[in-house]
Amino acid sequence: MNTITTVRASSWGSLFDCAYRWEGVHLLGIKSPSSPRALLGTAIHAGTAVFDSARIAGQDVSPDDAADVLVQTLRHPDFDVDWRGADISLREAEATGLALHIRYCTEISPRYEFVAVEMETAPLEINCGGGQIVRLTGTLDRARIRRYGEGVGIADVKTGTAAVTTEGVAKTKGHKPQIGTYELLYEHTTGQRCTAPAEIIGLKTKGKAEAATGEIIGARELMVGSEDFPGLIQFAADMFRSGHFPPNAQSTLCSARYCPRWATCPYHD
Repeated sequence: MNTITTVRASSWGSLFDCAYRWEGVHLLGIKSPSSPRALLGTAIHAGTAVFDSARIAGQDVSPDDAADVLVQTLRHPDFDVDWRGADISLREAEATGLALHIRYCTEISPRYEFVAVEMETAPLEINCGGGQIVRLTGTLDRARIRRYGEGVGIADVKTGTAAVTTEGVAKTKGHKPQIGTYELLYEHTTGQRCTAPAEIIGLKTKGKAEAATGEIIGARELMVGSEDFPGLIQFAADMFRSGHFPPNAQSTLCSARYCPRWATCPYHD
């Protein structure tokens, strides 16, 4: 008899960062409060998604109208937030979020022809062998589908203190597995392959409000592999089949603030 494990599609990319942390959060259900900066990111995504969804629908929504969603998300989150020791206050978070929201709506979004925002996908099952099946479900969280010539591509909005590099482009390092997963899910849901390069839209949440883009090529191939190298899906299948999810003490999320397994994890310094 097969064992089916249902996983949020939007979490799949982080499996390849620290699988031990991923297992704790997404399989074992170990939770910890979000950080204020994570809340800021959630609020920015909420406001920009409303703006882009209205654009697609042909509705007349101004950046200021959509900003109300950002403010309400910051002030009334539907999840726990730990403000202790935070390097940003609610007032500062609101000011930063609004500045980035306006820049996105007036400078970034108009460059694109979006056809979908946070699209709901059809469940995708991955047979890991040994009776283990992983079912990816959910939406393409924080991502847009953009029309590009005769084809489409993924445009994924990323926020963070280092979302824009010192060279003035969006940070793309570490995002390819998530993008590859989204490309596969879009293809599985629509029957249409993403033929355009993916783009990361970076919104920097620390210091000067900056917005920039960066390109990702070959994300789908990274997941499925080729004749020359196995894809990340094969490595993921090995984890689920064996039940062994390796730690990564060099992950940027390897800290008590970001990892709910930190207190009991024997692998970090």
